[in-house]
Order: sequence, then structure tokens, then C-alpha cells
Amino acid sequence: MVRNEAWVPQGIDTTVPNAARVYDYFLDGAHNFAADREMANNIQQVLPGVRDAIRITRAFLRRAVLFMADSGIRQFLDIGSGIPTVGNVHEIAQRAHPECRVVYVDKEPVAVTHCELLLAGNDLATAIQANLRDVEKILDHPQTKHLLDFDQPIGLLMLAVLHFVPDSWDPAGIVAQYRDRLAPGSYLALSHITADGHAAGLTEAVQFYRNTRDPMYLRSHEEVLRLFAGFELAEPGLIRCPFWRPSAPGDISDSAEINTTIYGGVGRKP
Repeated sequence: MVRNEAWVPQGIDTTVPNAARVYDYFLDGAHNFAADREMANNIQQVLPGVRDAIRITRAFLRRAVLFMADSGIRQFLDIGSGIPTVGNVHEIAQRAHPECRVVYVDKEPVAVTHCELLLAGNDLATAIQANLRDVEKILDHPQTKHLLDFDQPIGLLMLAVLHFVPDSWDPAGIVAQYRDRLAPGSYLALSHITADGHAAGLTEAVQFYRNTRDPMYLRSHEEVLRLFAGFELAEPGLIRCPFWRPSAPGDISDSAEINTTIYGGVGRKP
């Protein structure tokens, strides 16, 4: 794999690991640096199934987007979208329905820059840099308003991002701010690492994130369920994400322990 580290966005400290770039490395991406790879390798030492856990999370993204598209959603807002990799939201949605529009949001400059490159020539998708807490900034951003019609249903994606939000930020309150701006018939897809699982090494793996700007917070089923307040959960509800409407053998890990690490669900705003 060729890594071009001569190009680094202004203001990026490549000596400090970053959650989005660690995630990119686990997905065999090229937009990460030595510190990210070192942290990822340390995590894999204590949680050997981490790549499998991330793979099943990406598989859940595909199923959630297709479910929304099959339900009539033609516009998507992906919060905490991360660094582009295979199977991005616009690729999935626009393959099913070419008219689908997508806005990606991430606070990580590397993610946004590479997303912009990926989307060059695609007038129905864009990327903006913002923190998910900046709800009004995101929803009222000119690029968001250009592509998304908030008088019509939207598919809101918050996948593998809210476990980086501390309780002091009130994650349920943040989700509620987005919900209140969405039209009836909109959907929320959410995945979240859980403390309820039985994967050996998960707690130790999470500790590595404490040394970054993106510490991770594990939550229980009850705590994750609260994030869906005001949404009606689609069947089969909030469950381990590999078992949310699996459609292919690769949607479920061969490791029973890894299958317990992540909750996933999709809710509809009535």
C-alpha cells in the first residue's frame, strides 16, 4: 500500500493518534500516520477481532442505507462520516437511486479533504467540516441547505460516532436537536459500542482512546435506547448490529464475542 505522507493538511499533528485515522487503518485505508498505526496495532493486540467488529459495522451501514432508500428516503445526512473508504453512503444510495443526495459531516480535516476529492464531479453529494455538537451550523450550512430539503424526510446517520460523546455533552439531547429539525417520516440509523458485550479485551482496547482527543465511552442497551427518543424503532429494534436484518453471510462475524460488541438500530420519526 502506498502512503503519501508528504501531503498533510495544515494544522494536523501527525504524532498524535486520531480515532478517524485509526478506523481508516483498520479498514486498510491509506489516510493514516505512524502514530495511528501504532495505536491500531496495540488495540489489535488486546482485541484481535477489532477489524471484524469494524467490518460488521460497515455492513450495518449498507443495510441501514438500503432500508431507508427502500422506504422512500432520497436524502441523507451522515454525521461523523469518517475518512472515505469502500461502501460510502452516496455509493450505496445512488447505486439504488441515482437521484439520492448526501451530505457528509466530520470534524477531522483529513476526512473532509479526502471526501471532497472523492466527490469531485458528484453534484449530489458534499462534505463539510464541523463538530456534531454544532447542530445549527451543520443544518444551516449553505452546502447542507443546497442539497437537503428539511421539509421532506431525511435519513440521518450517526454510526459509530456517539460513543465518542461524553455524558457531559448530553448525547441524547444532541440527537434530539437533530430530530426536532427533521420532517415526519425521517429516519435515524445509529450504531454504538456497548459495555454489555463479552468480547475479551474490549475494555483494554477502549483505554487506548483515552490518550487521544477522542476518548471512547461504552454504553448499555438502556443508555443507547434513550438516543432513539422520539423515533419509532423499525423491527427488530435495537439489537446487536450484525443481527439487524442481515442479508449476506459476511454481515455476521464468525466470532460470537465480536457480535456482542455493537448495538445497531433504525428509527422513524412519526
